[in-house]
Amino acid sequence: MAEAKTKPTGASVQKFLAGVSDPSRREDCQALLRLMRRVTGYQPRMWGPSMVGFGSYRYKYASGREGDWFLTGFSPRKTDLTLYITPGLLRYRGLLQRLGKHKTGKSCLYLKRLADVDLGVLTELVATAHRDIQEMSRPRT
Repeated sequence: MAEAKTKPTGASVQKFLAGVSDPSRREDCQALLRLMRRVTGYQPRMWGPSMVGFGSYRYKYASGREGDWFLTGFSPRKTDLTLYITPGLLRYRGLLQRLGKHKTGKSCLYLKRLADVDLGVLTELVATAHRDIQEMSRPRT
């Protein structure tokens, strides 16, 4: 079974974010860092070379493949800020309708800038998704 490529590293989150070239994107990253730290209660950690993750959980697919992943996180990609909403975005349609300007993938929320969205709704989305993934990943007995 192939091992996951993206793993937690010992790299500095602050050093990584300081290297974001666009000043506005860098400020948005610092705001996301504060928001996610406050909502999750976890310290940020680099996952691979470009993802900032908070907490972790163990997943196992029906195929038998398993690994570790962060509960929530983000990455300052070239064209968007990418937020990882691990439980998937379909369950949060109501929040997304109130969020503001964004695009979505299955579990990725793409924002051009934080000024385009309602930060209260974003906080609610991250908090709800964080609570949901913790519940979903809790071992059943």
